[in-house]
Amino acid sequence: MWVLTPTVSETRLSSFGTLEKDSWLSGVHFLPDALRTAIVAIHQLPQIPETLWLRLLGRGSVQSQAIIELQALPLNHPYQKATLELVYNLRENLRVNQELETDDRELVMRLEPLYQRDREQAKQEGRQEGRQEGRKEGRQEGEQHLIIRLLNRRVGEINESLIERIKSLSIEQLENLGEVLLDFSNVADLEVWLNQQQG
Repeated sequence: MWVLTPTVSETRLSSFGTLEKDSWLSGVHFLPDALRTAIVAIHQLPQIPETLWLRLLGRGSVQSQAIIELQALPLNHPYQKATLELVYNLRENLRVNQELETDDRELVMRLEPLYQRDREQAKQEGRQEGRQEGRKEGRQEGEQHLIIRLLNRRVGEINESLIERIKSLSIEQLENLGEVLLDFSNVADLEVWLNQQQG
């Protein structure tokens, strides 16, 4: 079991009979093995990226320093993304509790700009992806309409089932069809070509 605490005195730790292990970070205190429990003293954790999200749960200067570190990370940094995910969950849990402690209220207020910045970036990325997808779809539809018009002039009016098959082609296939349709003399040539593409 892991017990997280913003602060704990050395007296309290020694009363539990804790010990620190060389292979673990400072601030992680293990109770006797039979209890299978460790106390994580957040204020004693080293200031490294791997402890950032835990230090956000600290108090006072420990939490303030962690917020500063979080704000300094680039928007696409994996630690910032992961930490913000955890902080969003914490933020929502804290908002449910109407009687927030002053420290918790301050944490939510200080993280709000980060939350808003991250949401704004996500919106911008979504809009950009939407524009790119829209351009691709628009190009594909344009190719489809052009090919269908050219085929109607070259081999005569084509039926709805052939039009649907043409609409299912990729842009690359549509471009290939645009090159070979000049060699078609009738609808059967188109059907043979479509069968080759889908076969």
